[in-house]
Amino acid sequence: MARWRISYTGLVVIGSLVLTLHIPESHSLKAKRQVVSSLTARMRRTFNIAVAEVDSLDSWQLAVIGVSCVSNDRRHADQMLSRVASWVEEDGGSGEALVTASQVELISL
Repeated sequence: MARWRISYTGLVVIGSLVLTLHIPESHSLKAKRQVVSSLTARMRRTFNIAVAEVDSLDSWQLAVIGVSCVSNDRRHADQMLSRVASWVEEDGGSGEALVTASQVELISL
């Protein structure tokens, strides 16, 4: 097995966004999954980001969505995650999901 040693001196920024969503019209896990699946697919298409439901998997009206991006610039990563959060708050959920909390973290390597 070959071992690669690559010396990289540039900056890598990993951006993380956690969105807590309330889905008031959901009365079953199936209904919740429909809203979350639709929303996460649109987020991937619109922003080319990694996204997944990460917590509250068994709650009918609560979803926690994790989003991540990688960049070489902190400002770019922060702007990208801010745009994602604003999009979800304004139109992303098509009124089906309401953002109740959001948290951004940037990690520089």
